[in-house]
Amino acid sequence: MQAQAGKRRLFFGDAAHFVFGGILGSLWCFSRVFVKTSPGRQRLNVLAALNPFQNELIEISNTEYINADVVCELLHKIHATGTSIPITLVLDNARYQRCKKVQALADELGIELLFLPPYSPNLNLIERLWKFIKKECIHSRYFEDFEEFSETILSTIIHAYERYPEKLASLLTPKFQTLNNSRL
Repeated sequence: MQAQAGKRRLFFGDAAHFVFGGILGSLWCFSRVFVKTSPGRQRLNVLAALNPFQNELIEISNTEYINADVVCELLHKIHATGTSIPITLVLDNARYQRCKKVQALADELGIELLFLPPYSPNLNLIERLWKFIKKECIHSRYFEDFEEFSETILSTIIHAYERYPEKLASLLTPKFQTLNNSRL
């Protein structure tokens, strides 16, 4: 409620790992289609925070790994956007996100960390964005080299709201389906 009213900035954060290799989409057809595949197993790691209420996306990328230092870097980037209203960052339960170093920095910067229950990626809106990015820019596509692969992904992420406003407006909605009378 506060985020929709503009009284709080709410970010959904998570990492995505894009592997430089063949990722095929699925489709039913009568003839076989052969798609060239990339030769390497290099990986582009992206840690991002998505604010669906202001169409805001803050990202950090590298080719090594995501750890507590990278999460701290993201916290600094979020804080540097400058605002006088409270900030909440929703994260999953990754160990490097829950560590004391990250929590201490978040407290220092005035960022509230909200951790989702274990095994609940469906509650993190940025997971929808990662699936969309993979589908839009790397499924069934051949990239000559890792640089082209990385540039395509990062460009799609950075310009997502400009290039796909209608798709993202319906995909990144904070309205979650609830099941009231379900039986297991």
